Amino acid sequence: MIDIKDIKRLSNLKEDENFRFRQYLKMNADPDRLDEQFKELHNKYFKIYDCSKCRNCCKKLGTIITESELDTITKALHIDKENFKKKYLEEDDNRYKFKTKGCQFLNNDNCKVKKCLPKSCQEYPFTDKKDRLYSMYSIINNASICPIVFEILEELKKEYNFK
Repeated sequence: MIDIKDIKRLSNLKEDENFRFRQYLKMNADPDRLDEQFKELHNKYFKIYDCSKCRNCCKKLGTIITESELDTITKALHIDKENFKKKYLEEDDNRYKFKTKGCQFLNNDNCKVKKCLPKSCQEYPFTDKKDRLYSMYSIINNASICPIVFEILEELKKEYNFK
């Protein structure tokens, strides 16, 4: 297991290699098979890692919140939706994102909205979704934040005998 304190440094060391691997996959991987591999590895590593002990994605990334998710969250937290929007959010194509990096619902590594997480939080890091071959830039970026993504990339390199 990778310690969260090391993820940025390790990812930086592997960045050039990861971009070469991305190019290699574009030329050699079957997109459907790669999706299967990602999903298998996603399932494997989500059994090993406990995201609640990391929360690096919550600390480093913003999240997208839809209007209906915002309604659910503000009701669950008993906070005024309009004041919350003005104070913390900016609108982006009928969705909202936090004005600053990091989730405003994170309190001392504890998620205040874990019972009503926005879809973007529930699905992060998206390594079990389709069309991974066409989202390798975001996957490489996520490898600097999420140890699971880092581990998946490293294991895929082994599976493809990439050097």
